[in-house]
Amino acid sequence: MKTTNPHTQSKAFFGKSFLISGALSVFMLAACTKDNTVAEKSLDQQKMEFQSRQLEIEKQKLAIEKEKMAYETQKKADSVEQVAQARAAAKPQVIRETRTVYVNNTPRRAASSSSSSNGNYAGTSQGTTQKKGMSKAAKGTIIGTVGGAAAGAIISKKNRGLGAVIGGVVGGATGYTIGRAGDRKDGRVQPR
Repeated sequence: MKTTNPHTQSKAFFGKSFLISGALSVFMLAACTKDNTVAEKSLDQQKMEFQSRQLEIEKQKLAIEKEKMAYETQKKADSVEQVAQARAAAKPQVIRETRTVYVNNTPRRAASSSSSSNGNYAGTSQGTTQKKGMSKAAKGTIIGTVGGAAAGAIISKKNRGLGAVIGGVVGGATGYTIGRAGDRKDGRVQPR
């Protein structure tokens, strides 16, 4: 039987594995450089596509600006035309005939003196006279709303806005009710 030297076997094994690993690394490097060139080409293509899209967007913007300018010039032309038509319509018209109307402006003392001697005044009504100024109901509403809103904001610690709204509504209603009663007592509003 032939005996082989273990030392020579290990050299042969390491030599073969070194050769295989070297070939594999060369293959991997070649694959990586190929992927890099493909990636570089796709990056360049993406840049070109991006730039072409930007150019298309700029073209669209220019077209929109062009349409906008055309619209503005048409609008100006239309307004100038409308002004010209208004001026033409506003030209003074020639009056071809005139009429003179005589009005009797003499005072009517006879009719007013007879009615005043009887104590009846023409043009006055026999009802209650309307009082001038703000009614008590309106004053009460205003004061009640402001006071109620302030009180509601002070009382409500967590939500001051909601407290002010609720207090304003309640205070306004209360102030209106009290003021309306005062107007009825004064005779400004007829009781029901």
